[in-house]
Amino acid sequence: MAGRRGLCVLLLLSALLVAAVPTERSGTSSSKGRSFAGQRVPNTDNASEESYKVDDFAAKVLTGKLTTVFLPIVYVIVFIVGLPSNAMAIWVFFFRTKKKHPAVIYMVNLALADLLFVVWFPLKIAYHVNGNNWLFGEGLCKVLVAFFYGNMYCSILFMTCLSVQRYWVVVNPIVHSRKKFEIALGISLAIWILILLGTIPLYLVNQTAYISDLNITTCHDVLPSNVLAHDMFNYFLSLAIGLFLIPALITAVAYILMIKTLNASISDISTGKKRKRAIKLIIAVLAMYLICFTPSNVLLVVHYLQLRNSNESSLYMSYITALCLSTLNSCIDPFIYYYISKDFRDNLKNALICRSVRTTRRMQVSLSSGRYPKKSNSYSSNSNGTSKSTY
Repeated sequence: MAGRRGLCVLLLLSALLVAAVPTERSGTSSSKGRSFAGQRVPNTDNASEESYKVDDFAAKVLTGKLTTVFLPIVYVIVFIVGLPSNAMAIWVFFFRTKKKHPAVIYMVNLALADLLFVVWFPLKIAYHVNGNNWLFGEGLCKVLVAFFYGNMYCSILFMTCLSVQRYWVVVNPIVHSRKKFEIALGISLAIWILILLGTIPLYLVNQTAYISDLNITTCHDVLPSNVLAHDMFNYFLSLAIGLFLIPALITAVAYILMIKTLNASISDISTGKKRKRAIKLIIAVLAMYLICFTPSNVLLVVHYLQLRNSNESSLYMSYITALCLSTLNSCIDPFIYYYISKDFRDNLKNALICRSVRTTRRMQVSLSSGRYPKKSNSYSSNSNGTSKSTY
C-alpha cells in the first residue's frame, strides 16, 4: 500500500512537470531561462551564429571574480571530494554490503546520481576559468544543465525516501524484507523516470548564446530576452513546488511522526538507540536542506518573479552563488551514509584496511557468539532470523 501511494505521488508530480513544459510561440525563440537577458544584435560579418549583448551589470558579473574565481574553486572542491567518495560509496554498497535493505537501495541511487553529476564538473570548471566561455558545443551544454538540476531534485527525492523509510522501520520493524526491497526498487525507478521527464524542457531550448561585446559564448547564463519569462517561470515554479516543497513537507511530517512514535515507546529498551539514530538523520537532512536546497530554490522563484514582473535579473548573481553551493550535497551525501549507518561504517572500514568480505563475516559470527554464550540454539537462530536493520 505504501509503495502504491508513493508511485501515485510520483506520477502526479510527473504530470505536473509535463504540463509545465514550455511551448514555442510563433515567430519567437523559445528560450528564456533563469538567466541574464540578452538582446539580439544584427550580424555584421555575415556569420550564421546569432549574437547578443548584455547590460553593464550582466557584463560585470560574467567577467568578475565571483564567476571566474569563486565558482570554479567551489566546483573543484566538490569534484575532488565528491568523485572518489561517491565512487567508494557505490563500491561499498554493491560489493561489501550483504543485506540489500530499502535504505541501501535509496542510498546507492543517491550516490549514483551524485557520481553521474560530478563527472561533468571538469567542463563546468573549464567554462568558468575561461571567463564563462563555453567551448564544448550546444549539446554538452544542454546535458550539463540538465544534470545540474536533475541531481539536485534527485537528491531531494531520495533523501525524502530515506526519511520515510526510517520512519516506516520505526513504526513497523518487522515486515517482509523481500516486499520492502521490491517497493524500494519500484520507487527508485519511478524517481529516475520522473527526473528524466522533468529535465526534458531543458533539452528543448538553446542554452548557449554568443555575447559579441564580450567575445564569449555562455552556457545557460545568457538567454534571449525576446520571449516573456512566463513559460519557463511555470516550469521552474513547478520544479520548486513539486520536487522541493512537497518532498520537504513529507520529510518534515515523517520526522515529526518518528519522534512522536519514539517518545510514546519509552519503555522499550531499544528506544534510546533508535532515537539517537533518528536525531542523527534529522540533523543531517535538515542541514542539507538549509545549506544546499532551500536558498537556491527560494531564490529561483524570486528571481523568476522579478524577471516576469519587471524584466530585471539583479538577483541572478545571488542565485548562481546559491546554486553553486547547492552542489555541495554531492560531496556531503557520502558522509551522511557514514554518519547514520553503522553497517556502512563497518563495511567501509573493512574495505579501507583491505579486509575480505569472508573474513569480515567470520568476525561478525565470532562476535555474535561471544555476546550470547549461554543462549540456546533455538533462541540464537530466532534472534538471527528477526534481527533488525541498522539502516
